[in-house]
Amino acid sequence: MIQKTEGIVLRTASYGESNVVLTVYTREHGKMAMMAKGAKKPSSRLRSISQPFVYGTFVYYPGKGMRTLSQGDVTDSFRSVREDIVLTSYASYLSELLDKVTVDQERNPYLFELFWQLLRRIDEGEDAEVLIRLFEVKMTAVAGIQPVIDRCVNCGRQEGTFHFSIREAGFLCHQCWEIDPYRFRIQPKTVRLLRTFFYIDVHRIGSVSVSAETKKELKDVLNSYYDSYAGIHLKARRFLEQMEKWNVE
Repeated sequence: MIQKTEGIVLRTASYGESNVVLTVYTREHGKMAMMAKGAKKPSSRLRSISQPFVYGTFVYYPGKGMRTLSQGDVTDSFRSVREDIVLTSYASYLSELLDKVTVDQERNPYLFELFWQLLRRIDEGEDAEVLIRLFEVKMTAVAGIQPVIDRCVNCGRQEGTFHFSIREAGFLCHQCWEIDPYRFRIQPKTVRLLRTFFYIDVHRIGSVSVSAETKKELKDVLNSYYDSYAGIHLKARRFLEQMEKWNVE
């Protein structure tokens, strides 16, 4: 029986001369793969829905193997994201991270809403670098690698000055710093942002102004943390890092 779902295309892959396999993150069913037959043809009615980052309604036949896309209606193509290589790179990073840490058909409406809201905000011109840091923090719980950020991982202290320890997987208070001499010596604002990013509801996220120094601290901590615990390697991250080098040069 034909079915319908709301979703966002995470990635696409060519299959044969004219077909496209879509990986779609859906509100109702989590991550799903669909075959869009003939979608590469210029005249195909599936062409517009079969593009990365497109948000829309997907009508499909379940089948015993690969689902077959029958039709789709585009709700938002995130045009600004698709037309700007920098924004495309940030959106690709969000999509790839989501794809890597989720399994097929594991329903998570909150995660769908988070992904959609962040794509929308990037498309509207908000600071994409800050938004991907927020996404990284929230995705630690999905990936099963959530750090201790509400207290000192060693003594449980909730007040004081904190640094971040990769080895101990969380904050160390000033009385426990000697446990890890290689800890990240981060500013109090970075500590607050890490906590805020994890706990804030997606609908309450306002515009956040973050200094270049704080952005660097967030990036260094989270990159090191994911490298140590997540066991994933993202092509989009390497491309973003390469773009940063181009800007410096």
